[in-house]
Amino acid sequence: MFNKVLVANRGEIALRVMRACRDLGVRTVAIYSDADKHAGHVRFADEAYNVGPARAADSYLDHEAVIEAGRKAGADAVHPGYGFLAENAEFARKVEMSELTWIGPSADAMERLGEKTKARSLMQEADVPVVPGTTEPVESAAEVKEIAAEYGYPVAIKAEGGGGGRGLKVVRSEDEVESQLETAQREGEAYFDNASVYVEKYLEAPRHVEVQILADEHGNVRHLGERDCSLQRRHQKVIEEAPSPALDADLRERIGEAARRGVSEADYTNAGTVEFLVEDGEFYFMEVNTRIQVEHTVTEEVTGIDVVKWQLRVAAGEELDFSQDDVEIDGHAIEYRINAENAADEFAPATGTLETYDPPGGIGVRVDDAVRQGDEIGGDYDSMIAKLIVAAGDRTECLARSERALSEFEIEGLATIVPFHRLMLTDEAFRAGEHSTKYLDEELDRTRIDRAVEKWGSADASAGSNDGDGNDGGDGDMTEREFTVEVNGKRFEVNLEERGAPPVPDLDAVGNGGSTAGRGGGATRSRPDEATGDDAEVVVEGDGERVSAEMQGTILSVGVEEGEEVAAGDVVCVLEAMKMENDVVTERGGTVTQVLIEEGDSVDMDDVLVVLE
Repeated sequence: MFNKVLVANRGEIALRVMRACRDLGVRTVAIYSDADKHAGHVRFADEAYNVGPARAADSYLDHEAVIEAGRKAGADAVHPGYGFLAENAEFARKVEMSELTWIGPSADAMERLGEKTKARSLMQEADVPVVPGTTEPVESAAEVKEIAAEYGYPVAIKAEGGGGGRGLKVVRSEDEVESQLETAQREGEAYFDNASVYVEKYLEAPRHVEVQILADEHGNVRHLGERDCSLQRRHQKVIEEAPSPALDADLRERIGEAARRGVSEADYTNAGTVEFLVEDGEFYFMEVNTRIQVEHTVTEEVTGIDVVKWQLRVAAGEELDFSQDDVEIDGHAIEYRINAENAADEFAPATGTLETYDPPGGIGVRVDDAVRQGDEIGGDYDSMIAKLIVAAGDRTECLARSERALSEFEIEGLATIVPFHRLMLTDEAFRAGEHSTKYLDEELDRTRIDRAVEKWGSADASAGSNDGDGNDGGDGDMTEREFTVEVNGKRFEVNLEERGAPPVPDLDAVGNGGSTAGRGGGATRSRPDEATGDDAEVVVEGDGERVSAEMQGTILSVGVEEGEEVAAGDVVCVLEAMKMENDVVTERGGTVTQVLIEEGDSVDMDDVLVVLE
């Protein structure tokens, strides 16, 4: 077994991996950006290294910086978690060529299965049913139209490296082909560094069912049963459960064995997930996720098998010590993603401070998180702040226990989707297990979500933080000060005591984010200077309409130019925040006098993006 593992991720999945490491007696190394200096995964790790600047998810994507941090720490291996570099074959190969061990499938296997067209071809060779469509990338709108003419509309355009709904666009008519193709290619390039796309028939009301796989380097492949991930909004999963309420024993057996065949054909090792669409009693291969997944927790709860520990053991060369017949499904488990989102506002990302954070407990209740009360939830990263996993003897008991657990989950300071989850536990279709992947987007009455947020939402999500415990730091008091310092890029925490000193202010509230002067209609805003890396002042001129950012994020595209006439409601740019695209629109319209952003820019909330006259 390894002595020390670098976890190339952040948040709850980084903490999840670190806990598995500690259970095995393995020391852990965290990496972090400036925005994550005080994050939970950094606090938990045995040591931590800074790999990049604030407000930059790219910090976690810097191959050389991550590997160099592993070298500095004397780590034996790298675990990528999920997201970021987890499915990046190029990075995996760099780790494989270094003195570090890659905890995951080989780079070659990732390439075979990570690109969807290659995976579809491989699954067909393994006699696994696939959705009708192309096995080669398409490059033009004309090709998409030809395929749609063969299979009929709607069709789905999918990014080869995609996942989680990124790079997936549904085309319902010929006049949508060009715009949807362009968007899918752009998202594929932006999120997966791969603009290639393919096309397949779009199933109208499928279930999303996936099978957890473990495979070792000794030729053993096991499946750990299936999960149902059908409750989604805009192709993003929100509730997952195991086993699937939609499968009978025969279909469950066929899907599990098909997943094993496909993975064996790919010469795959470590953990992975084979995803299927199920409709009218038939199942079709969709894709393989060559990593651990968010929802692996429900599989662990019903099988008693620690998937992350086995990732570590397999990477260390150990052999799976259980047969397929040894895998038993016991009871039922449901995972609720606790996202910082406002469900009543189309699940828009929310930011703020966790003024109250009091998760539930008790028998059958598990919370995976990396936050604590007082932490700030910004807009730099994914909106998920925790996962609530509830397990019980059967689905009925699990739903009842879920009601209790969600009612106990107290979060104040920002909007979350806890009210939405509580609503779903009253929803007849969900309780009956009859929902499809289209249920939230096309069937659920949206006014029910509004009422749920009003009933169960935070009383004041925008309330300020409290003022502390009242310690005035008088002459007789001893004040403990905690300092975070960096020496040669390595993070250290130092605690000092000083008698008679005033209390230490909240570092995150004072100065950590820099000055906010000039935002929200002020005279200036800052933009990083490409040559120096410093902030360059951008002057906002005129008294016309200022179109500002409603959240932190990255500019994916700019849709206007100076001198252009725009009407009220026109889209001026697309802002990506927390893995979601958001159209930024004008309120009144006019002539564009200034465009203050470019594609790829990072912006803060209230930054002025475009000025109209």
